[in-house]
Amino acid sequence: PPPRPQCGGRLYTQTMSEGKNDRDHLVYMAKLAEEAERYDDMVVNVRRLAELKEQLNVEERNLLSVAYKNVVGARRASWRVLSSIYTKETESREKEGGEPSKKEKFILDYRTKVEKELADICNQLLEVLDKFLLPNDGTPEGKVFYLKMAGDYYRYLAEFAKGDGREAQAREAEKKYREAVDLAASESLPSTNPIRLGLALNFSVFYYEILGKPQEACKLAKEAFDSAIAELDGLPEEQYKDATLIMQLIRDNLTLWTSDQGDDDKGPDNDGTRVEDLDS
Repeated sequence: PPPRPQCGGRLYTQTMSEGKNDRDHLVYMAKLAEEAERYDDMVVNVRRLAELKEQLNVEERNLLSVAYKNVVGARRASWRVLSSIYTKETESREKEGGEPSKKEKFILDYRTKVEKELADICNQLLEVLDKFLLPNDGTPEGKVFYLKMAGDYYRYLAEFAKGDGREAQAREAEKKYREAVDLAASESLPSTNPIRLGLALNFSVFYYEILGKPQEACKLAKEAFDSAIAELDGLPEEQYKDATLIMQLIRDNLTLWTSDQGDDDKGPDNDGTRVEDLDS
């Protein structure tokens, strides 16, 4: 039989034939891959787009975000499922007083594989942001968008890192989020700006989930919500819809977090991260 085409991880490093790096072509192929729900292919095209060293427009930025969000999101979900299965397996074995089983090793090995894939994808995007996107964007919105994105992907790395590695990733995430917050403030981005609201949403999730500081998380989220509420009147309809959509996510998190105070049960279905990720 003919050899099967390579897929999966190799898509991230495959080269495109000469003449295929035309900007319009890359945008079209990214959209096509999105429609086909082939997000690995979409990543290839948006990465090539970034490597052109040109400032991306809003549509292109969102294509980049959607592509990486989906390839990382699937693996984050897998990691949570495997972690839950491992916890149940070890708890069951400990109740019976038995020795660690082969199943536990199989689960850990499989989870390690997922962690490597996550690390590879996150680190690839962080390199793209640092080398190509941030240096070539002259707009405040674009820079805040990319700094927020960097904070998000360092946060994803911190989710499964351990010990000093977790602390290092958390420091980098906080640094990027803080840079984004400071830039948004210095450039006077409106409090109703979707990028600024999304930044507050995800930064607050970082405080809650990674640093374990629920009070700081709630304070940040509430301040962003209250500031936006004060400026909603008079917004054009489309901007109003964009702002209130993210504000509802912030409110959902605040409701979840305040109800979880004193509850230590934070499994995959109750980890405070159900609503934090945005495509823009």
